[in-house]
Amino acid sequence: MPISAIGDCSAEHWAEVKEIFREAVESISDYDFDFLLVSDQNDVGIIQKRIVQNLYNCQIIICDVSCKNPNVMFELGMRLAFDKPTVIVKDDVTDYSFDTSMIEHLEYPRDLRFKSIVKFKERLARKLVDTYQASLDDPEHSTFLKNFGSFTVAKLEQKVGTTDQVILDMMMDMAAQISGLNASVRKFSDAREHYPGRVSVNRSYLDRANITADEYKIFQDAIRDFISEYASARGVSPEDLIGSSELYKDISQYLEGYKYPWRGLDLVNHVNAFIRTMS
Repeated sequence: MPISAIGDCSAEHWAEVKEIFREAVESISDYDFDFLLVSDQNDVGIIQKRIVQNLYNCQIIICDVSCKNPNVMFELGMRLAFDKPTVIVKDDVTDYSFDTSMIEHLEYPRDLRFKSIVKFKERLARKLVDTYQASLDDPEHSTFLKNFGSFTVAKLEQKVGTTDQVILDMMMDMAAQISGLNASVRKFSDAREHYPGRVSVNRSYLDRANITADEYKIFQDAIRDFISEYASARGVSPEDLIGSSELYKDISQYLEGYKYPWRGLDLVNHVNAFIRTMS
């Protein structure tokens, strides 16, 4: 659902709508549903990854297409591609979208009139129960996709990782978030070694890493080539990769064969510094 101001609807309006949904869900006694936004999660991680995982894993989803918020419509498309139980709602001002108009939409008044909202919550609760129960009763139940023919439904790959790998992934996600919050890259003081178009680094830092300036120069060129190829393969600019946990993980693996491996936030800051010299 939208959460920020859009059209004539303020952020406070959407907060009220969210509470209406919550009250409808909490009124259900047949199942012990937990209510959350797809962007919610208890742990720390990249928000886009969290949204996709929740879109895939949640047993049933309410999607409010009121005002046709682009993010919401994109997320609805993903959920329908997963072909999992979905209840679509909209306010009485928003018109139907062509591609989803054949799916039943529950309507509520945009002005949130009390009596009408009471009835809407009852209808929403019944619809949630009926839709979820239908998915339990019929393994072939389809909200959308299978009504048009036989398709291979989109799935997310479920990986079982070692404890070390899970911790590494979490650290990389945390490092990426911290990087996104930082407006500047850490500076190395008393820089003595500098190459045009490369990252400055002080002599003591090279000594601690047991690496020569020439070795570091070769290392920087290799990293810059890796980032260039990585960005080109994905059709983006190197600067678009700042904050990409996948890039940091791939580079971390790539560096295992080098004399100068970085880890965690140190890796993120160095890679981001390289990217900025390339932009």
